[in-house]
Amino acid sequence: MKAGLLITMHWLFFYASIKYANISIGVVCYCLTSFFTAVFKPLIDKEKLKISELLLSTFTLLGISLIFHFDTSYQLGIILGVISSAFGALYTIYNNRLVRHFDTKVINFYQMIAGTLALGAFLPVYLLIFPADSIVPDLKNTAYLGILALFCTVGLYVAFAEVLKKIPAFTVNLTFNLEPVYAIVMAFLFFGESKEVGLPFYIGISLIIASVVLQTLISVWKKEIT
Repeated sequence: MKAGLLITMHWLFFYASIKYANISIGVVCYCLTSFFTAVFKPLIDKEKLKISELLLSTFTLLGISLIFHFDTSYQLGIILGVISSAFGALYTIYNNRLVRHFDTKVINFYQMIAGTLALGAFLPVYLLIFPADSIVPDLKNTAYLGILALFCTVGLYVAFAEVLKKIPAFTVNLTFNLEPVYAIVMAFLFFGESKEVGLPFYIGISLIIASVVLQTLISVWKKEIT
């Protein structure tokens, strides 16, 4: 349930980042999760820092900077996105421990309960700060929320926990760095965040994909050695 609170805080700050900036900035900041994982995991598990992971994270950051040039008017959104990534990294690290001892569906069940209770307790405070005429979604939004909850949250995190049994937390978070690539394209196409896509965009995408491929090759190489 404590891990459930971490992922709840991650998503809370993630959507706040989008609210105070835009979709592109939110998903770009999400790429920092692999960087935080490379830094936090050795500290939490009392291990040595892995230079290869830090280098791959830096590689990714270079790609991010080329894909999107941050605007100072989005400062708050960027800060919220960075905090979101830190919570996401902590969740993955602690979830990686849980999957070694417990069934993934049981883990997900308690984490979702913790998140629901935490958000339910926070809701009155939120409504006090940001009053709303109604908090009950209409039929269309209820359907969207159902899809989001069942397929993009519950189903996703059960699969996510299963994956953590097979590969390290850093590798999992590094593969998530591909998210900005398709998320930004979708934001341009469907949410009016379009801008001219030039050579830096393609170079940035190449760097992010290269970091994922390199980590995959390193993981395969390590397995062959052991």
